[in-house]
Amino acid sequence: MIAFGMDRGLEQRLQCLVPRALLDPERTDLPCGDAQGLLPVELRWQGEQLSAIEPCGGSGLPLALTPLVDPHVHLDKAFSWPEFPNYSGRMQAALALNLEEGQSRTAEQALQRGERALERAWRYGLRGLRSHIDSGGPCAEPSWQALLELQQRWAGRIELQLVALAPLSQWLSSEGSALARRVAAAGGLLGGVLGPPFPSSGRDGADLDALLQLAGELGCGIDLHIDESSEAPAAGVQLLVQRLERFHPGVPITCSHASSMGLLKAAQARPLAQRLQRLGVAVVALPTTNFWLLGREQSVSSGFRPLAPLRLLQQEGVAVALGADNVQDPWYPGGDFDPLDLLRLSFRATHTPPWERQGLMPFTTTPARLLGLAWDGVLRVGGPADLLLTSAGSWAEFLAHSPQRRVLRQGRWLPLPDQAHPDVRLANVV
Repeated sequence: MIAFGMDRGLEQRLQCLVPRALLDPERTDLPCGDAQGLLPVELRWQGEQLSAIEPCGGSGLPLALTPLVDPHVHLDKAFSWPEFPNYSGRMQAALALNLEEGQSRTAEQALQRGERALERAWRYGLRGLRSHIDSGGPCAEPSWQALLELQQRWAGRIELQLVALAPLSQWLSSEGSALARRVAAAGGLLGGVLGPPFPSSGRDGADLDALLQLAGELGCGIDLHIDESSEAPAAGVQLLVQRLERFHPGVPITCSHASSMGLLKAAQARPLAQRLQRLGVAVVALPTTNFWLLGREQSVSSGFRPLAPLRLLQQEGVAVALGADNVQDPWYPGGDFDPLDLLRLSFRATHTPPWERQGLMPFTTTPARLLGLAWDGVLRVGGPADLLLTSAGSWAEFLAHSPQRRVLRQGRWLPLPDQAHPDVRLANVV
């Protein structure tokens, strides 16, 4: 029973399959899910809030999730691949092209890219994004100007959190201090790059200490690009943990990437994960960009693609989330801000199946917590009437091919994504 386009003043109903992990855990009257972790329910809502959640019978019901959250993207450089393609797929080439693009980036370009990205994310079923912003050099001011405008423009639809991505040494300068205060005023986070593939300045520890001190003074969270590499396993994470054990600023801290930690043996990785858990440090893995960039040292293609050890980290109680990272820019030519594509890739790449609670948490409740969102993404009576409805009738069908979808936000069904309509290049095919 699906009703699209009905009057918001009337109570609407929908029967669907929902993961039990995304249904109110305090509802003891709701049974456990089936072997797939799914439960058939009837959802009712009037206006913007759910009015009822009841178990139901029936077959052939569509699988539904709550709108997802992406904790790591780059809106300021998205869709820049056509002008700055990186056909080699190498990390250093991506960095050089990124710096070249940043020399001429305007606020209008960043605004157009961000608007295009958020429009797609909204219709695809994302409700929250954390975007890193290039915050060193001439692109810093226009990029921040554009993203702050987008943050206001999209308020109430997509929660947009911003991170200043700058060299660690910049936070020691007067310009860095001024930027940090601007970031804190916008509710953003401080960021930087730590660990290979970029050579150490010899001052990494001192620069990191300065960042931790500054973040503590401002009450500003930290999200670091760390160990995005296929060498020097977990060098950056080790340094961060050592410094935090000496001084913790008392703010949320995220390690984005942590790719080379996946090169450690379990006996080495587990104690490190335990230290991360004690320190309250979260990890955001980014498989699409890292699978594209890393492991190219070999002269032939191989399966060598380092990725943060998600299951081990989860076993030790570390908050783990997954993000899309780069979209159609020099770092990665693909992507489209479609969370279901990332979900389908990650289930295969990380051995975190969707019928397990820990397979869904990295896309739903955990990133919602990392972004400090008011709603954790669990359906409750009185909670948001927000839903991501798919055409799949099981997880196997979901994994077999990219499903069609409809997105319910604030009690209303959104228009279809552009990709649901025939492309103009195919329009004349008969």
